[in-house]
Amino acid sequence: MKKFLIYKNPYKDKDETIKNKVVSCLLSLGAAVTDFDKYNGEYGDDLMTIVLGGDGTILQAIREADFSMGPVIGINLGTLGFLTEIETSNIENAMKALVEDKFTLEDRLLLEGKTAQSTVNALNDVVLTRFGGLRINSFNLYVNGLFLAQYFADGVIISTPTGSTGYNLSAGGPIASPASELIILTPICPHTLNHRSIILSSKDEVRIEIPASKDGGNQELEVSFDGSSKEIVKTGESVTVRCSDKKVCFAKLGKDSFLDILNRKMSEK
Repeated sequence: MKKFLIYKNPYKDKDETIKNKVVSCLLSLGAAVTDFDKYNGEYGDDLMTIVLGGDGTILQAIREADFSMGPVIGINLGTLGFLTEIETSNIENAMKALVEDKFTLEDRLLLEGKTAQSTVNALNDVVLTRFGGLRINSFNLYVNGLFLAQYFADGVIISTPTGSTGYNLSAGGPIASPASELIILTPICPHTLNHRSIILSSKDEVRIEIPASKDGGNQELEVSFDGSSKEIVKTGESVTVRCSDKKVCFAKLGKDSFLDILNRKMSEK
């Protein structure tokens, strides 16, 4: 028997119309269904999580499962929905395909960000941004222990291919196929003309050191992981980012290539 967990964004499906339709379809096909917040067992490859919401809801579900859940697939109740494959108009066909194992699996890279206080995983990105007043910040970037560059910018984004269509894209960074093995470094509003995005290997380790400001004073910056788990880092401290040993598995129903999906999503208004 196929087993499914349902994770719902309460603000996107307030009357649970979509959730009830999904559950009804799955039960009629002989599957077992449990609400995500009522499940207290172990995750595994035989347990799929269906997320109702947008990309942010998928990120939240993955965080709540501590990046250890089995395959995940999303029903798009958001806007662009790069991570959510199923549209509400195709729920019946999609549920039938999931129950009948008519899907493929795609592993996605995770980042592991380490500060002096904690170690946190991120599916999309690790972001350092200014904290407090409006002023130019400086960042010393090291790759595999070697000095790469000093950025003068509002912040720095370290992104996975999955996250390349998120904040990285808004900041002018490149889009990467989600199945690719790489890390993207993109400055946010750089204050020099020659600082642009850099693409690194997934085997590289990035360290961002917070130096003193131009006038010799202390800097305070905020580091966030997938837009949450925020911390403050100061002059003399650093954030180290590398690819995690864990990966997140997405179920994929359609046969469209990433470029087909990108073209469709970027054309939506």
